[in-house]
Amino acid sequence: MKNELIRRYNVIGSRRASNYLWAFFIFLGSIGFLITGFSSYFNINLFFIFNSKNIIFFPQGLIMCFYGFLGLIFSVYLWLTILWSVGGGFNEFNKSEGVVRIFRWGFPGTNRRILLEYNIDQIDSIRIELKQGLNPRRMIYLQIRGKKEIPLTRVGQPLTLEEIESQAAELAKFLQVSLLMNQS
Repeated sequence: MKNELIRRYNVIGSRRASNYLWAFFIFLGSIGFLITGFSSYFNINLFFIFNSKNIIFFPQGLIMCFYGFLGLIFSVYLWLTILWSVGGGFNEFNKSEGVVRIFRWGFPGTNRRILLEYNIDQIDSIRIELKQGLNPRRMIYLQIRGKKEIPLTRVGQPLTLEEIESQAAELAKFLQVSLLMNQS
């Protein structure tokens, strides 16, 4: 009986497999650039794959050190967003309490926990946005009376048309609101 009155959808956020891969490969690449830049400065071969004695420190080695530091900073940023689970959370629709809760984790600080709560009777509709092309966008939005639309789907990896339509239809039926579709 309780599951019929509550729907909860988890949102992955930054802990996607693609972020793990990008953070790992950017870290490896930046270490490679740093080792090559430092080995050209010290004029010794610290990198065993190729002979870095052919690289002159100014300007090639210096630029490689610069790219290595930038890559290292970016990979640390990615690893920290994964560690903190930025963007992760849930969407909860609770008919027994008459409340919609949208929760997301943010960056550490005063606004780390982002919690939006609305009454179910404030919901106007569920809207699907479909954008085709090179960068397709398939999103489900919650339209609240007198407020901005709230995105409910994850960012980065678009769902298939069937998944978007079935999830939005199920949610609209559960909340007993209309389902709108924008297509471009």
